[in-house]
Amino acid sequence: MATSSSVKQPSPVDGRSFRLALVQLGGCTPSKATNLERAKKLVLEAAKGKNGDGSVDMIVLPECFNSLYGAEHFDTYAEPITGDSGEGGETTALLHKLAKDTKKWLIGGSIPERDNDGKLYNTSTIWNPDGKMIAKYRKMHLFDIDIPGGITFQESKTLTGGNELLTFDTDFGKLGLAICYDVRFPEVAMIAARSGCIAMIYPGAFNTTTGPPYWELLARARAVDNQIYVAMCSPARAPDGYPAWGHSMLVEPTGKVQAELDEKEGIAFGEIDVDLINKTRKGIPISVQRRFDCYTSVAKV
Repeated sequence: MATSSSVKQPSPVDGRSFRLALVQLGGCTPSKATNLERAKKLVLEAAKGKNGDGSVDMIVLPECFNSLYGAEHFDTYAEPITGDSGEGGETTALLHKLAKDTKKWLIGGSIPERDNDGKLYNTSTIWNPDGKMIAKYRKMHLFDIDIPGGITFQESKTLTGGNELLTFDTDFGKLGLAICYDVRFPEVAMIAARSGCIAMIYPGAFNTTTGPPYWELLARARAVDNQIYVAMCSPARAPDGYPAWGHSMLVEPTGKVQAELDEKEGIAFGEIDVDLINKTRKGIPISVQRRFDCYTSVAKV
């Protein structure tokens, strides 16, 4: 049996610990203005931190936080995203102001985006504490499903899928971001982790059919697969609208759920601890034990 000193060890991750807040907004109304006002209220509350001392570094909003959720609604609520200082529409203008006023990193969940050619995307924006949009991500994997006796949904009726993965740098390390259904595709999180990311952030809106069996399972799987943190941010459940599962959560690289909400509106606070990532990887060093020399290329299968 090999001794611990002979086991190849991964290099320590590059980053520092930080605190984040997952804002689980109440179910959206037909009024975009009302939805944005509610988002503003909860972001400002989240910026105060769990104990009211402002000790939060990043705030995350859920998928489609400014609109009703559904393929038939995206065109109505879509906005352009044209600049890095809030230009485009009322939603990006608000996100720019909130990030700048709170001096926090802000993940703008996602909104329906309309590009110059009229195509629609499900798009997330990332804002630094100066209020600058440093990146945006268009959901790659569109939610086209048909579960007998459960739910039928076809985002591709109105949306176009993005074609670029996203990792981005912050002052506490590199992070990855994807949206909702993307979490079912492990390649996304694996590429992010191998690129040096310490966490994956998924704004999402699973429903009461897919949420109970898969939401926590997928979050924990992506965390354990890659020994990183995984944050899942959902809207709250609307009694007379889209039946979102809720249960926004932060999962540690060990697979432990550190923080979780129920289905109601609220804010989940958690901490991403770089020391725990390093400890987990040192104990079970899968990041340096993968055998890419033996794996068949997925693209060829």
